[in-house]
Amino acid sequence: MINIDRVDHIGIRVADLDRAVTFYKLFGFETLIEAENDDVVVMRNSVDVEINIIFNANNSNDNKNILMDVPDKYPGFTHVAFRVDSIANTVATLNENGIEITQGPVAFGADGHVSVFLRDPDRNTIELRGRAEDLSELGGVEQYVPEN
Repeated sequence: MINIDRVDHIGIRVADLDRAVTFYKLFGFETLIEAENDDVVVMRNSVDVEINIIFNANNSNDNKNILMDVPDKYPGFTHVAFRVDSIANTVATLNENGIEITQGPVAFGADGHVSVFLRDPDRNTIELRGRAEDLSELGGVEQYVPEN
């Protein structure tokens, strides 16, 4: 058995480096390293969550995320989920910056967590998840019910 004690980093392929860096700075990520021999920029936030912005996407997919936006379902990672301290504050910040929430706030089960989903500029799916709080000013929380 291999013992994994935490996620080390998340690689995110993008078509436009500057656009991606600007977007991820809204989430507290700062540039740590710009690789000289590869198309990678390493970003990290204040609590050591690390992302690698890989800027070599060909963007020939008509601005679709092949794992999420096409009828055929291919294997692969569909999204990353980041924990946030407040869904209400997160929604306010997303709205202030013109970032569309594609789903949520939504609760999955009765574990006391609420999520919002969005897309980065390259259509990569991001889940922002926090503890349930009073969200009545946002219109409340929908309860996720599987279609099957």
